[in-house]
Amino acid sequence: MGNSLEGKVAIVTGAGRGLGRAEAIALAKEGARVIVNDYGVGADGSGSSEEPAHGVVDEIRKAGGEAAAAFGDVGDWDDVKSVVKKAIDTFGDLNIVVNNAGFCRDRMIFKMTEEEFDSVIRVHLKGHFNFMRMSTEYWRDQSKAKGAPIYGRLISTSSEAFLFGSTGQPNYAAAKAGITALTLVAANAMAKYGVTANAICPRALTTMTESGLTGEMFAKPAEGFHAFAPENVAPLVAYLASPMAARISGYVLLVWGKEVTIVNSPTLGKKFENEDAWTVEDLDRHLTPHFETLEAIKDGFILS
Repeated sequence: MGNSLEGKVAIVTGAGRGLGRAEAIALAKEGARVIVNDYGVGADGSGSSEEPAHGVVDEIRKAGGEAAAAFGDVGDWDDVKSVVKKAIDTFGDLNIVVNNAGFCRDRMIFKMTEEEFDSVIRVHLKGHFNFMRMSTEYWRDQSKAKGAPIYGRLISTSSEAFLFGSTGQPNYAAAKAGITALTLVAANAMAKYGVTANAICPRALTTMTESGLTGEMFAKPAEGFHAFAPENVAPLVAYLASPMAARISGYVLLVWGKEVTIVNSPTLGKKFENEDAWTVEDLDRHLTPHFETLEAIKDGFILS
């Protein structure tokens, strides 16, 4: 067991399997006491003894760590309050929140149903917001009471889908774009309280990616290094949660295999100015040739 997170308390959402499981175990290995959150089946939020979250808790405890399961729907305001309260009641504090829970309802934009859109936005975007909302309020209050910055880490899960506009994932891509924006807002709002906020874009084989094209791309090889194993992502989460990353906030990082890539913020491109107020004809004169050149470059790149 490591000690970079000794004494710290963490919540990991969707931690019964996949990425969340790997992240919870990685945090525990660094000494964190971990609340393993998953959806659960019990109406009272207790979950059954067969829930995967209990297996993750047992795994952490057998390795010498401390953990407890907390069941609840990340998209439900009161459930999230209860999970945060359980972390504080069980371990006496809250220092780290890893927003991971989510699912996909893929469909082309011209075929997507209202339920498919709303459900993904609710779990991913609202689910992330709910935990950000409850944890940042707690940290702000702690900082004000102390009269000094405290220790807080928000680590959220975005996706390259928001960067590239995944064709069959309008709901998912929109949610992940929103999560990135929320992360930047949290980083700015919470800096004076000692809280950092970052987002990761993982590539990993999980229940969300095990079917279709990603299932083929991320499949485990017959032998050798599995680049898309969730365990390759988890160390970055543990690092961002640690004191070593105290000055890292407001960033998005792509992680998979043996690679970590910092995603640069959008930058301003070429500026056009007119001698007078714009007209449609002026815009055509300035913009059309520019975009024709960009499209020609894009077409040449694609065709080559």
